[in-house]
Amino acid sequence: MQTSSLKENIHASIKALGIVFGDIGTSPIYTLSAIFAFLPISIDNVMGISSLIIWTLILLVAGQYAWLAMSLAQEYNGEGGIIVLRQILIPLLTTHKARAVVIVLSFIGTAFFIGDGVITPAISILSAVEGLKYIPHFNALSQNSIIILAILITLCLFAFQRHGTERLSHAFGPVMIVWFSFLSIAGIIALLKNPSILYALSPYYGLKFLYQNSFTGFLILSKVILCATGSEPLYADMGHLGRKPIIGAWLFVFPALCLIYLGQSAFILEHPASQNIFYEMVLHQFQFLYIPILLLSIIATVIASQAMISGLFSIVYQAMTTHIMPRLHIEYTSKYMMSQIFIPAVNLFLGVLVILTIIQFKSSQELTVAYGISVSGSMTITAILLTAIFFLKRFFIKGSAAAGLILVNLAFLASNLFKIPYGGYWSLFIAIIPFTLIMIYSLGQRKLYTTLKSIQLNAFIEKFILLSEKFPHIKGSALFLSKTTDSLPAYITTTLFSNNIMYEENYILKIETVKTAFGTTTHLQELAPSLKLLIIKVGYLEVVNIEKILTSLNIYPKVIFYGIENLRSRNPFWNLYILIKKLTTSFVEFYKFPTQKLHGVQVQIDF
Repeated sequence: MQTSSLKENIHASIKALGIVFGDIGTSPIYTLSAIFAFLPISIDNVMGISSLIIWTLILLVAGQYAWLAMSLAQEYNGEGGIIVLRQILIPLLTTHKARAVVIVLSFIGTAFFIGDGVITPAISILSAVEGLKYIPHFNALSQNSIIILAILITLCLFAFQRHGTERLSHAFGPVMIVWFSFLSIAGIIALLKNPSILYALSPYYGLKFLYQNSFTGFLILSKVILCATGSEPLYADMGHLGRKPIIGAWLFVFPALCLIYLGQSAFILEHPASQNIFYEMVLHQFQFLYIPILLLSIIATVIASQAMISGLFSIVYQAMTTHIMPRLHIEYTSKYMMSQIFIPAVNLFLGVLVILTIIQFKSSQELTVAYGISVSGSMTITAILLTAIFFLKRFFIKGSAAAGLILVNLAFLASNLFKIPYGGYWSLFIAIIPFTLIMIYSLGQRKLYTTLKSIQLNAFIEKFILLSEKFPHIKGSALFLSKTTDSLPAYITTTLFSNNIMYEENYILKIETVKTAFGTTTHLQELAPSLKLLIIKVGYLEVVNIEKILTSLNIYPKVIFYGIENLRSRNPFWNLYILIKKLTTSFVEFYKFPTQKLHGVQVQIDF
């Protein structure tokens, strides 16, 4: 049994390598090159930068995400991400102002995460393709050719998404084992020539660098953050794979990253004229294997992009289930985990923006200027929410650690703000798109909820009993669709009580999606004479045949009523919300009710 369990854990960790660690695993391709393009190469600078990178990985990736954030794995069904932190925190708060602040912070954090999700694949793919320049006969390759190749790889990546996370993880996991093993070997080879660089493991050298370089050192933090590219998916992708596999994989990934960064630092001191440090180091060590390693790096960057994309699917799904984003069409890709999903609209949105980003910035070096604001903003908000959660739960050690990480994140964020005029504006521009959508939709939903005159179920039953005897009943039965059972939408009272449309048998129908993949259960409850409540619970992968379910219960409705919200407004802001609502997939379309029996009841709402 123990052997079988160990095999399962190893297999799950290999899958985690393919889904979660691609981005952070390919950051060594461009991080040190981006830093030393602006910083003179000296022993003090190299030691200081190496120390800052190692301790950024320790504090932000291992500390903030692998330890603190993922320690909340038991909450919210094992899901992760900023929205999950919001859902954990809000019940702990006692004032409306505090809840409002947390809600807005979660909106901003979600928008930042999406902004980061566009730039990360672009920089990963471009940096890998640029390695072609070091192949003989390809050194004259134009940047336009590199851009075209990067765009083709991006198109293939996003076209492949609909096959699902589970299938991708089986293919990508073994590749990432080879990749991280190569990083470790390359790092060790370089370290053997200059083992003194291992002293950079001490935080002293990083702090010394910041102290000696003052403002310049502070600005360099905006480049150092590149080493933490893709750290958010460690937590956001937790629902795809679970906590243990991700932690298990991190114990393999972290030493490999330390070795390659320290190895590159040792290589720089030997070859201070290097420009593309990673590929020149590979060419120096493995000249005859350069082309296979280059191909491996390109494949690894495709996997890197997958880590961020799957994390974004998770975040958008959470935003839909918590009603801060409109309902989008979802395709479930796993029989075993509800959180493994594909969202076509999000996939298209990301694919288009990644291609535009590649065209806009043209090289990975230029893209490093755009990168950083979104990731630092998202990390800072995560640290703030974690601090509040741990202190309110009286976990004071974790709360104090999270509070310290707020200061670290703020330092990175402040440094990145200086990038705004030089390219940082791009990530802010991207983040504004989802933030605007979230704000409009959330405020619109709140306005709609307060405007709609829903009725509590008990009050509805009393009124139904009172009026049922007075109204003539139409022969047959009717279904009334409702999203909730504790209160009923206004169209039902309008149909029954205002329009006097009452059948011999009236059913209130609610369809509820459960967390198992397949299966259908029904619960039929009599609320009053000729009034029943029917709840149908279906697996998230189940293809629902409503007519078949109703027939099995001997229910043959003549008509199925549902509400249509006819929204009107002269306010441009609310008109944007109305447009979003019109474009949103309706409940009726989603479950494919028989169209010949459907009857929409309009409810006029003026905003």
